[in-house]
Amino acid sequence: MDANTLPDAIELIRLTDRSQCITVRLRSTEPALESLGVRYYDAEAVVTSGFVNGTVHLGFDSEDLSDWGRLLDAIEEDEQEADLDEPFTADWPRSGRAAYLRFIADDPYVVEVHDGPSTRIVVSVPLDMCEEWIAESRERLAAARAALGVGTQDHYGTRP
Repeated sequence: MDANTLPDAIELIRLTDRSQCITVRLRSTEPALESLGVRYYDAEAVVTSGFVNGTVHLGFDSEDLSDWGRLLDAIEEDEQEADLDEPFTADWPRSGRAAYLRFIADDPYVVEVHDGPSTRIVVSVPLDMCEEWIAESRERLAAARAALGVGTQDHYGTRP
């Protein structure tokens, strides 16, 4: 383990219910790469359930942190509007580059973990999340931003 590896990994995302959990954990607070002012980070998506457990490498950049904040805003807005025709669906980080999460705001919520262009395996996990999950997600995002030294500008109040 090098000096930048986190012994107690920082969880950027934790989506859970009584029996299942999906987390996105940072592997290091130092960027794996920095180019043109954008920092790229190594993380892993972890699925834990009574049926399947797995981990897949998931990379994201500093702009994806803002995208996660905007996604939370959009989900909260969608919950207030309660459109029953089509559930709100979004990918994080942007799909196609590597592994990503697809969030489907339905009843129950469904989070799919896609191993992108690598194996193309998809694990779909239904989650009966508590009412406070969005507030808790924002707290985790703020803590991750602080640990990474990434500003919080422009992420509240806008849609993806």
